[in-house]
Amino acid sequence: MDDSDRIIIDTTTRIFQDLGAPQMIVNSGDDSWKAPLWDTLEEAGLTQTWTPDDLGGAGAGIVDGFDVLRVAGEYAVSVPLAETLLAGWLLARGGIVVPQGAMSIAPVRSGDRIYLADDGALSGTVRKVPFASAVDRIAVLAHRGDETVVALVDTADCVITAGRSLSGEPLDTVCFDGAVPESVEPAPEGLDEAALFQMGAAARASQIAGALRGILDMSVDYAKERMAFGKPIGKFQAVQHMLARLGGETAAAIAAAGSLADRIARSDSFDEKVFLEVASAKIRAGEAAGAGAGIGHQVHGAIGFTDEHVLHRYTMRLWSWREEFGSESVWAVRLGEMVAARGADELWPMVSAQ
Repeated sequence: MDDSDRIIIDTTTRIFQDLGAPQMIVNSGDDSWKAPLWDTLEEAGLTQTWTPDDLGGAGAGIVDGFDVLRVAGEYAVSVPLAETLLAGWLLARGGIVVPQGAMSIAPVRSGDRIYLADDGALSGTVRKVPFASAVDRIAVLAHRGDETVVALVDTADCVITAGRSLSGEPLDTVCFDGAVPESVEPAPEGLDEAALFQMGAAARASQIAGALRGILDMSVDYAKERMAFGKPIGKFQAVQHMLARLGGETAAAIAAAGSLADRIARSDSFDEKVFLEVASAKIRAGEAAGAGAGIGHQVHGAIGFTDEHVLHRYTMRLWSWREEFGSESVWAVRLGEMVAARGADELWPMVSAQ
């Protein structure tokens, strides 16, 4: 990690500590905290980390953006930071100047498609678009005949049917019929729905890794403070074993997400090496999310489920992120299909070459 990486991580951490601390959000009782936090993230350039400076962004690296998402995950804050970063990345790949403001991306599910007609109007309905009803614009990957294009669409021109994820965040159905994009540019070779899906899965893996780190920290602190039979519950061997397992799951998720970020940064395309890293990281992070959420609630007991406690803000998002951009079962099937297609003799060379 070089000095610039450390600066980005420290800056992100300070912003969330000051303006997005989970207990502060719980105590606020409303959404008054969102605007100051988002404005500060924008002023720091963190919402456009993946956007080159000549297209209106911060011009930071791929790994920097994943670091921002991991730190944001540690605070489990309900803002469309990941979605805006992904939108900026998609627009930049198409050479479109990235505007300020919160954004999302579409499509985000396998099989969903958006089309651009010769008259310049979009068509198609896509499901489970994160934060669609809460953002200003959506970056879209669409098909114009045999050509794939990147487009920027104002949400006011779309018909949005509100939905909610397990964590209560917007997860909406968006109808693009008749919407005319603000900008349209050809997508570069290799940029398709599969690549966008992989980038989204990578973002969720980083957020999961961060949230698990947050759960680990608060669980260790609680085990030191909560007294039972005259001593902290962290002194009991059973609790120590649970915390050790939680630490292992957290470390595994962080390592997998970090390896994936490094692979994407070193790759020019979403080839099989990137696919292997994405599939492995999303599978491992998803498994860790399931185990980690359970352990966190075991350590905290019934208090972790109450509205007044911050733990449920983390676990509900873990369960949501685990499913979005493909659950571990979805990625396991895809990974198995790739391994089977290459043949048994290619398995070890493929893994060892990573």
